[in-house]
This record gives sequence, structure tokens and C-alpha cells, in this order.
Amino acid sequence: MSDEGFEAGRSGLVVTAPGAEPVVRAWRERLDPSARAGVPAHVTVLFPFLPASRLDAEAMAGIGEVLCRERAFDVRFERCGRFPGVLYLVPEPDGPFRRLTEAVVERWPEHPPFGGQFDDVVPHLTVAQGQDEAVMAEVEADLAAGLPVSARVSSVDLLVHDGTRWRHRACFPLSGG
Repeated sequence: MSDEGFEAGRSGLVVTAPGAEPVVRAWRERLDPSARAGVPAHVTVLFPFLPASRLDAEAMAGIGEVLCRERAFDVRFERCGRFPGVLYLVPEPDGPFRRLTEAVVERWPEHPPFGGQFDDVVPHLTVAQGQDEAVMAEVEADLAAGLPVSARVSSVDLLVHDGTRWRHRACFPLSGG
């Protein structure tokens, strides 16, 4: 999730990565605006998603139906990657994250990932944004000492921005989780 999304009523679907928090927390709190706004370490499934005003019982049931068809999976974060101005942890394999995104977008095609900004949406766990090369290199070197991190992905969380912070709204289990 990006800092452009800090508007009341915005929502997003994410896979949280609590096992990565000890490795990334200090850097994210300093260098990732989403962490300061209440978003835990995560890999985004779909952002922006439905406006909060549309998250009624029918929408929540639909989200649950889509996600319960997807299987739980294991993931490892072994290395860092970069986009221009962004340092992130690479989830491996990334295919299950891509499938989660595809499944939700298939149901809600009017909400493409990141507003349709990118041709290829690369699953990632953002650690730092908007820093110069020296800072990014320092962060990357520090992170390497704490990797790898492994996790079982068994659910997807819905976060909603209340105008001040991102708040947890719901958790949707994957099958076999």
C-alpha cells in the first residue's frame, strides 16, 4: 500500500507477515509511511479495493467466497528486491500471491491492482521508500542478516483507512489453512 492511499474510506486486501516484523519493523517505521499509518508488514493482494461504503454483508460474503477457493501456502523471504525508490523483501514463490490478486480482480474487475498503474504487479513486502542509494544499501545489508523468514499464509486481511490510520476490518481464511 502506498502513501497516496491514505484517504478515509479506502480499503485494501493484504497478507500480513508477522514473522517478518522483527526483521523489518524498525526500518519500516522510519522509512515506509504505511507502517506509521498502521499497516503491518504485508504483501498486498489488492489495493485500492472497494470503498468502505461498499463493504456491506454482500461484499464481505463475496470476498470470503473468492478467497476460500484459494489454497493456503508456504512462503519464504530470502532476499531483497528493488523498484525505483522502493526496497522490498521478495516473497518466494510469488505465484500464490499473483493467484490471490487475479481471483479478487476477476470478481471485481473495476478495481485493478494499484489502480491499473502497472502492467505487471510484482508481489513484494515494502521496507523502505523514497530514500537515496546509500540509505537503501544500508537497509538492505541490515536486512540480509535477518533473512530468511518463512511463513504459512492461511488468510487475507481487509484493511480500511478511517481518515487517520489503517484499521483491520476482517480476516478471510484460505482453504486448507
